[in-house]
Amino acid sequence: MNVLVVDDSNFIRLNIVNYLKNNNITVVGEASNGNEAIELYKKLRPDIVTMDITMPDMDGVEAVKKIMEIDSNAKIIICSAVGQQVKVIEAIKAGAKSFLLKPLNEEKMIIEINKVISF
Repeated sequence: MNVLVVDDSNFIRLNIVNYLKNNNITVVGEASNGNEAIELYKKLRPDIVTMDITMPDMDGVEAVKKIMEIDSNAKIIICSAVGQQVKVIEAIKAGAKSFLLKPLNEEKMIIEINKVISF
């Protein structure tokens, strides 16, 4: 399974990457904003994308919409902080398959990734 990790926080990206590697999941790329996410998605075609909501240049909701235009079967999991419910709902309506609440929990994240990959 190949994952693209998208978050503007280096610290959170590092945590996600470590969680995935601890569970023998391959991280094929990392992006710090929506524009980078779209370019990397086109190039890498990952099995799963973990997507932050609040980022510079292009937020996660817009990035989800653009990725879904590129690949209607894209599997995107939103990673969001409390207080972002409206944006999370927008992202789910745009095509995201699930969401995880920050701070992220390794076990919950792996369970959710396995659920989404089997859709």
